[in-house]
Amino acid sequence: MNHGLSTPVVKGGLLALLAAALFGLSTPFVQKWGQGVGPFTTAALLYGGAALVAAFMRKPKEREAQLQRTDATRLLAMAFFGAVVGPVALAWGLQHTSGVSASLMLTLEAVFTALLAWRLYGETVDKRVVMAMGALLAGGVILVLDQGFQGGIQLMGLLAVMAATVAWGIDNTLSRGVADRDPGQVVLAKSVLGLLATGSVAWLNSETRLDWMPCAMLLVIGASGYGLSLRFYLLAQRTFGAARTGSVFAFAPFIGALVAFAMGERSVSPYLALGGLLMLMGVVLHLAESHGHEHTHEAVEHEHAHSHEDGHHDHVHQTKMAGTHSHVHAHQPTAHAHAHVPDIHHTHRH
Repeated sequence: MNHGLSTPVVKGGLLALLAAALFGLSTPFVQKWGQGVGPFTTAALLYGGAALVAAFMRKPKEREAQLQRTDATRLLAMAFFGAVVGPVALAWGLQHTSGVSASLMLTLEAVFTALLAWRLYGETVDKRVVMAMGALLAGGVILVLDQGFQGGIQLMGLLAVMAATVAWGIDNTLSRGVADRDPGQVVLAKSVLGLLATGSVAWLNSETRLDWMPCAMLLVIGASGYGLSLRFYLLAQRTFGAARTGSVFAFAPFIGALVAFAMGERSVSPYLALGGLLMLMGVVLHLAESHGHEHTHEAVEHEHAHSHEDGHHDHVHQTKMAGTHSHVHAHQPTAHAHAHVPDIHHTHRH
């Protein structure tokens, strides 16, 4: 049995990095094409695009575990925080603060995700992780101070972006509970719920009068930066847990900041540079964390996509199953020691 850490870390890290790249690229473009568009309309268009692409991402039940009725409450909460509060706060904040500082502030999403994953799921938080979160928070404080020097509306915009990171931190933690479901179904359900909620408010506020070009561009941005990005994020969570996925995803703001700078954003001050450096240090520190000890796997029966080459699935089929497939299966209790990450099979408390 292969107990090496490299496979889940590499796979999960690459998935999270891909999710980060797609979301990071979207932020400066939301700022550009969202000008003159209300925040609720912006959020509705982003998740409308996500819903369109998610409709083609669903897998048959033989390949992926399907959503259950018991997931409804969690999905509603995910949609409220992740598809309503988060994008609306971000859309408003991006129109009232620096694009580079707003992108960097999104790094705090990793802090809130790690804290909630620690409190709710018992994911490990060692000294290195604490130092990482301290560096991220210090960077965030410096960004707030920097925008405070620029004027009240700039600061309010940045605080709105911070509110979005809190909402998405809650959303990320909630989504861990459905990470073993078909990510296409999860993205579609969350996106449709978010679209209905924000679209209704936008219509009531008479926000929906806009030109076709911003509408089309925000739909495309939503398809890639919110639809595909969320799918890869969920797959990464399945592979190596909520906190670590959030840490890798914290590279997204730096990608967004670089793109904003390339697009002409030049509001880079020494304070902003220092804050960005501290946040980058925090991300690197968190990713350098390693964890291994003797632990016990309890007997469990569950359903999720799996293969028989991962070292945790040795049950027998009447007919040989090749590649990844999904069905209800049982695990026998076992105890061993190896380096591991908090994936679906390592959710034990510490």
